[in-house]
Amino acid sequence: MLASPVIFLPGIMGSSLRDEYAVTPESVWSVGRAAVKSYDRITLHPDNLRYELNEPARVVKDQVFTMFYEEIIEELRYNLAQSPEQPVPVFPFAYDWRQPLVEIQRQLADFIEEVIERTSLLRHYNAAGYTAKTGKVNLVGHSMGGLLIAGYIKGKGMDRVNKVATLASPFRGSLEAVAKTAIGVGGFSFGSGASREREAARVTPALYHLLPSFTNAVRADAGLEKDIFLPAAWQPGILETIALFVTRHGLSVTDPGDQATKILGEMLDQAWKHRSSMEKLKLADPKRWLCVVGVDGETRLGMQIRADANGKPRFELEEPVNEWNKAGGDRTKTGDNTVPFLGARCSFIPEEQVVCVTPGDFGFFEFKDKLINQLGFHSAIPNMNFAQRLVINHLLDRPNPKGGSPSPNVTPASWNPPVAGLKV
Repeated sequence: MLASPVIFLPGIMGSSLRDEYAVTPESVWSVGRAAVKSYDRITLHPDNLRYELNEPARVVKDQVFTMFYEEIIEELRYNLAQSPEQPVPVFPFAYDWRQPLVEIQRQLADFIEEVIERTSLLRHYNAAGYTAKTGKVNLVGHSMGGLLIAGYIKGKGMDRVNKVATLASPFRGSLEAVAKTAIGVGGFSFGSGASREREAARVTPALYHLLPSFTNAVRADAGLEKDIFLPAAWQPGILETIALFVTRHGLSVTDPGDQATKILGEMLDQAWKHRSSMEKLKLADPKRWLCVVGVDGETRLGMQIRADANGKPRFELEEPVNEWNKAGGDRTKTGDNTVPFLGARCSFIPEEQVVCVTPGDFGFFEFKDKLINQLGFHSAIPNMNFAQRLVINHLLDRPNPKGGSPSPNVTPASWNPPVAGLKV
């Protein structure tokens, strides 16, 4: 039986961006040896966050970063196919990662239909009865790509989806999103924390979709708001820089402070609505979803909102910790350096089905240290041979006899992952 075509969704900042206003389109965001990071070109306009600050421009998605995702895409293409003459299509889904997730999900819905129609034109799929009307896709997502998949399925259901695999997705967020917006650096970034980068981050709607909502992620001193999805919880410095941004670049500079609160409030509201929607997702058959979570890495687990000298909120981020292998420790206090275990958990996947991977799951022949040092464990997970085999075996209903670990609160005897035969 032919495997369904696959759509691979990268994480935030995992797609190149280009400006198509130029007669010859110009790259404005990419990584690798020829990295381009034009913060002045990708920053969004305070009066309309759909468009760029510096007009005229037309910045759009370009391609998925090969540095992070070429290997897993090529492995899927090679291993899912029964023979070279009968390829299984694996389509990368690049997207403009700056935008609210609901906007990207609309594009994903259209792309799913396009992939199904394209696949139905392949002779071997047509002969197997695959049609544009009844065909389905498999969805594989890394990091924020998993949030897009969950949001799509919450809205559209599984009618056009056969199976799902998500890798290191922050379904309940990460403290690194706070670090990115507050100081310009964090596990989701590739930059130095320079002022221009912080300014761009603070008016990037998608970044707020990654804010933490798991238990005890955010605590606050008495009298301070602890709901980080409300503007009142945010330290004044962030609102002040947004207000200054409005003063410098907005069409109207009347009450820039009020405009800043409105801009932040709208981004936070979009993010909270998406998070709340994901929490309500119910799957008729959770075994169709493979959820891989990274653990055994030092990861930031919480923050305290302190009162400054004027009684205003001030963020105090905790130092990263890892108690996965600590004697007498709390094994939930871990993560993949970017996404904590509790931030990777979700309401729609039973905990006994989750597969945890550690840096020790890299094979002896893999360049583990180089990958982790270069990319970080969170970004290196799609390059892990074991993680790739998990996804492939899940999509093909094949057994995976050994590797990975159950969640901290799950015993090996009760572990029931969606990959058949998987054993510790």
